[in-house]
Amino acid sequence: MEHILYIVVPCYNEEEVLEVTANVLKAKMQGYMNNNKVSTKSKICFVDDGSKDSTWEIIERLHKEDSLFSGIKLTRNRGHQNALLCGLMTVKNQADMVISMDADLQDDIDAMDEMIDKYLDGYDVVYGVRSARKTDTFFKRFTAESFYKIMSFFGAEVVFNHADYRLMSKKALDGLESFEEVNLFLRGMVPMVGLPSCNVYYERKERFAGESKYPLKKMLSFAFEGITSLSVKPIKLILSLGSIIFMVSIGILIYSLIQHFNSNTVSGWTSLIVSIWALGGLQLIAIGIIGQYIGKVYLETKRRPRFLVETFLDEKEQEKNVDE
Repeated sequence: MEHILYIVVPCYNEEEVLEVTANVLKAKMQGYMNNNKVSTKSKICFVDDGSKDSTWEIIERLHKEDSLFSGIKLTRNRGHQNALLCGLMTVKNQADMVISMDADLQDDIDAMDEMIDKYLDGYDVVYGVRSARKTDTFFKRFTAESFYKIMSFFGAEVVFNHADYRLMSKKALDGLESFEEVNLFLRGMVPMVGLPSCNVYYERKERFAGESKYPLKKMLSFAFEGITSLSVKPIKLILSLGSIIFMVSIGILIYSLIQHFNSNTVSGWTSLIVSIWALGGLQLIAIGIIGQYIGKVYLETKRRPRFLVETFLDEKEQEKNVDE
């Protein structure tokens, strides 16, 4: 039995790398087809996340020249996670397995060989995990590894050194579809599906063109989004910290009363100011974190669509429309 493979590649302003990526993936896919490892119905699907450059025009041309390429155009920029989910959900009914990866070719495409083998062995989810970070600077390596450790500390179940390079079976995608939250963090949601999974290790390459879409500021925002989407531990930590400060304040109160009755009252301007600023800062942080959770609840209750597809370029979809 030949299995249909779709490779889903989210794209945002990737005109500098897209053609090279398409050629590399095409050669890889044709190799699989020639060896009867995947069906000839397999495809490469690029998802244009509201790019402002010529990314979509390139995708249209690739599809016109070769039906191996498929394309999805979102109505507007929705962010990497929404674009990726859009691609997965759009093609899941046409594929037996789907591999997601970035457009910059930093993920070693040869790791797909082992991913497919693991799928054939019965695994529904196969994570692409970096074996080392030799190409990263010390700062990049430190911040990236800290990202996963912080996520784990705050209770978010993620695979260490895994981004969004993974294989998922149709069964796994059906399970992922049942998660209806608007605030997406797929690295934490996929492990919650709970189907048989394993890791494939590879070395990540340097980006050969274009700019990284995840600078430090965006990584910090992404980490905070993941933590607040998957865990309530920050609120529990606020409660614990508040309890500690309350106990300390009782001790200070007893100390102050003893000093008062012993006529040793000393004007404590410095300690008073420090206490006011410390408690004020803690209160603002607590309100901010709680506000984030309230904001997420607000967004979830509105039930807005996570993505809207403007155009879907796919031969099967076109044939279906003709038949109808």
